[in-house]
Parts: sequence; structure tokens; C-alpha cells
Amino acid sequence: MGQTYDAPSVRQVAEAVERIAPRDRELWDGREPVPGVGGVPVQVSRSRADQLWMVVGMLDRAVGREEIPAHARRSAARLFTRPALRAFWELAEAGELRARAEDVGRPLPVATLRIVRDVLALLADLAVPEKAVWLPVVEQPELKDTVPARDRAALYRGLADLAAHGPLQRGGIGMSGPERDRVLAMVGIVLDSGSRSGELAALRLTDLAEGLAAVGIRRRPQRASASRIGEIAALAEVHPSAVEAVLYGWGSQRSEATRQRVLAAVGELEPVPEVEWYELSAGTRVAVRRWLESRQQVVDALPLEGGRSGLWVTLRATTVGPPGVTLQHKGVMAAYAKGVTALNFSMAGRYGWSPLPTTMEQLRRAVDAVPLDVRRARALGVA
Repeated sequence: MGQTYDAPSVRQVAEAVERIAPRDRELWDGREPVPGVGGVPVQVSRSRADQLWMVVGMLDRAVGREEIPAHARRSAARLFTRPALRAFWELAEAGELRARAEDVGRPLPVATLRIVRDVLALLADLAVPEKAVWLPVVEQPELKDTVPARDRAALYRGLADLAAHGPLQRGGIGMSGPERDRVLAMVGIVLDSGSRSGELAALRLTDLAEGLAAVGIRRRPQRASASRIGEIAALAEVHPSAVEAVLYGWGSQRSEATRQRVLAAVGELEPVPEVEWYELSAGTRVAVRRWLESRQQVVDALPLEGGRSGLWVTLRATTVGPPGVTLQHKGVMAAYAKGVTALNFSMAGRYGWSPLPTTMEQLRRAVDAVPLDVRRARALGVA
């Protein structure tokens, strides 16, 4: 390994991580699998590997602190005790274990704490597989309304319609016609379907129904959504953290009785459909049609024959290729943020305009979209 650790406990944890996420990329393809959802063996991704080594580093910085019991240095079994983990968690929450000195003392955001908690569970299974380990609970923060006491979805649709006829530039800053077409099509589809950024990025031309009457969204529950976890927990009469432990393969963290109750509850729930269809509003159909026309002009100029099925494409040359290349997840989020920012600037001061949310998640939270029922889906030719 490229880095050494003074504490025997951290060395043991690092040795376990090395088996499933080797730092030597020549050994990467031969890494050992770990239990995944339902206990099915899977290999960790590169992003998860980075998270594992991040938490190993946090443990290494923690064991030298006075807040951590001295015996936690001796072995992984002593490190993964309740007093040591509680002290570690308090330091992590406060941002005291950050890698960069200039960041120390800045509390970790909830999303990062959730990652640290998940990785701790995985490390416990690796380093002390026979030991029942205490794990912290990360509370789901209550999301605040982005536009209180108003019909946000109707408001945003009205703003999108207004922007379709507004200026493209103001004060020398703005966007091209195709850029506006693209971001308005994104806004419309999110408002009509409530799709997440990853689901939006995954759209292909074949996901649009004939006549642009509907869009098919492949739901990505992100390792089971919070609402789904809550449903399972209610049915099994257990804490949501117990559901996560069972579904994500942390079997040793819960009793066999709890595991069986969770799996029985999962069996009672209706499965999430692979594709859900949502009817597109008149305004969205216009926006998507305009985007398809702009997209076609860009894609026709591509020197390549393949890879033309993605709904969202680049409009300028980038590091990945010429204009017309399919946008990936991060590209879609960046295109949305840049497009909405330009819209808000160009439309500022126009009568009736209020800024659109600059993150897709804020926009999605304005929506309570309902998928088409079987009868309506058949009428639109998508069932």
C-alpha cells in the first residue's frame, strides 16, 4: 500500500479495504466482492472505493485524538466499539476529521455524513464480521418549500412559457436559441414527470411517445428511496436503519429475525415499475418539439453514425468531442444550471418573472406527478 498507518487498528481496517478496493489499479479487476442488495456479491465501484479510503483516513486522524479511547488503537475490534465509534462520529460531524487543514472545523453536510455512516457499516462487516456494531442514525432533514403557500408547479410552468418568448440576451449575457430550447424542454419534462437528474439524463428519443404525448421515465430509486424505506419499515415494524442494513447487505448488523421481517415486508409491497409514463402538458410538448428541431441540426453535423439516441446533447465542442455528443449525468445538471442562470439573468425585470430554481432538485420538489393509469396509457399508445 502507498500509505502506512501507525495504529494497528487502522492498519487492520486498511488491509481489509485493500482486498475490495485496492489502491494499485493493476489489481483493481481482481478485487474481492462484497454483499450487495439481498446478499448478492458485487464489486465496489471506484466512487465507493474513494469513499472507503476517505473514511480510513478519518479513522487514522481520529485514533490519535484524546476524545477517542486509547484502546481503540490496538485492534479493529476495539476500534469498532460503541464508545470509540460515538466519539469518532461526534468528531466527524463537527468537521474535525477533514483531510485539509483549512477545512477542519467546518461541519460535514448531511449527505456526507450519510456516506460516512454507510461506509462505517461496510468497514465493520469487513474488519469485524462476527461483531455486532453500533452505528449512528442520520436523520433525514425536513425539506422546506422553495415557494411557500403557492402552487409552485403552476408558477414554474408559467415562467417557462414566459421565458419561451423572452429575450435571449441582456447586458451582453445570455444564451443561444438552442440552449434556451434545451433548458426549457428539461424544465417541462421535470415538471410533468418529477424526474430526478439521473433519470432525466438517461432519456432516449425512444422514451418519447408518438406525438410527444408522454415521456417514459426509468425510475432510479437510489438504493431504495426514503419513502420506500419508510413503507418497508412500517410494514416490518422496525426502524428505517434496520431496513437499510438488511437491503444493503449489512447482515451482521441485524438479527436473523429482523432480517426475515424486512424481507417479508419487501415481498408484500408492489414492485416499482421499470418504466413509468407521464403525460406531457401542451407547453412541454412545444418546448420538446423545439428542442428536437435544434438537436437534429446539431446531430446531423456529427461525423459519427452511432451514439445518436440520447435526448440531451452538447451544443458546443467539449473535451469529450464535437457538438452533438450525448450529455451524461453531470453534463445534464451543468446544462440545466447554466441555462436557468442565463434565463434568470435575461428575464430579470420582465413583468411577471420570478427566478426559476437553479438546481433540478428544487424544481422536482415542486412536483407531485402521477404516472398514467393503464387506460390513459393505452389511449396514448404507450401501454
